[in-house]
Amino acid sequence: MRTCVRLIVCALIPRFALAVAAGGRDALAAGPVAVAPEPGRDQLIGEASAAAEAYGVRAGVRLGEALARCPTLRLVAPDPAGVADAWDGVLCALEGIGAAVESDRAGVAWFSAGGLKTLHGGSLDGVLAATRSAIRGPVRLGAAPSRFAALAAAGRARARRPEVTPMAAAALAAYLAPLPVSLLAMRPETAALPDALERFGIRALGALARIPRAALADRFGAAGPLARDLAQGRDSPLVPRTAAERLEERLELPESASGMQLERGLGLLIDRLLARRERRGRTLRAAVLAAVLVEGGTWRTRVTFREPLSDPRRMRLVLAPRLAELPAPADVLRLHAEGFGPPAGDQRTLLAEPAARRAARLREAVRQTRSVAGPDAALRIIPVDPDSRVPERRLALAPWDP
Repeated sequence: MRTCVRLIVCALIPRFALAVAAGGRDALAAGPVAVAPEPGRDQLIGEASAAAEAYGVRAGVRLGEALARCPTLRLVAPDPAGVADAWDGVLCALEGIGAAVESDRAGVAWFSAGGLKTLHGGSLDGVLAATRSAIRGPVRLGAAPSRFAALAAAGRARARRPEVTPMAAAALAAYLAPLPVSLLAMRPETAALPDALERFGIRALGALARIPRAALADRFGAAGPLARDLAQGRDSPLVPRTAAERLEERLELPESASGMQLERGLGLLIDRLLARRERRGRTLRAAVLAAVLVEGGTWRTRVTFREPLSDPRRMRLVLAPRLAELPAPADVLRLHAEGFGPPAGDQRTLLAEPAARRAARLREAVRQTRSVAGPDAALRIIPVDPDSRVPERRLALAPWDP
């Protein structure tokens, strides 16, 4: 009986966020350039061009150190909203050729090539050609039996020459063995391991694969055995994203707005979004709030609701505090629905629910409130001496336990 080996394709677009923020890849050839730190956060630069990396300037370096290494470094304003929109367009293009895509950040996407061969000439070459045609830009393509190996292959590929790894487990491990452990930084679960491994003298994936699993687990926790599996060519299955409709509202502000003007604009966006015919009465599970800043660049934040919502007042209560995170006045405000829930008619009000379920929801609400505002966020009033002439003696506050 023959076993079917899955084949995963990785599409890698290096410096995708930098190209979007700089206005195109042509701007990256004009000299050292990097993404400036986001206002209000740690002064760490984002992606850097190849010319900047030649001076030792890389993503995560502090701004002062980067300017000291490269005095001619040009900084561009971060554009998280533009990057998200551009990358969503790339993912939609890949889905247009029939791919079920998984992506955890802009610039990297995976999909299984097994079911696409029949649609594109019956071979892997046809799938890779369709992928390059859909993206319509410089992209590095790699194919392997696992996600991590496909990413490693894409990193070694060239713009016009895809890289395909061996399919057998032993041959795949031998292919990965000479590659640097810095590839582990591409996975969020193992991003902190490369620096520690290099301090121990472990610089290649082959050396990491020879370390006992128990020793790695004892030193690095769950990330250690995972890194060992990745170095040997094993990885978890793909988890493709769910294709969803794009539902967004945009409001151009007459002048750079902040404070109450932004809150009123947000209320208008929520009303418009809920009134869209495409929503078809469904609730919203998550929303993305974005803004185009007066000083240049954009700002973006994602909010996941504790439960699906379609009540504009409750949505304002959740989204309005996020406006305080804006680093500068805004010219344009945008609201995008990222996930849909059941129809609004299926929701129950708090008073119509059974007592046990209502008490459980209240306990969860109190727990979340206390985790944000502290243990004194929810208190109850206890009558102590109602007949006292001193008002302070009549009542007392105590922790509320539903």
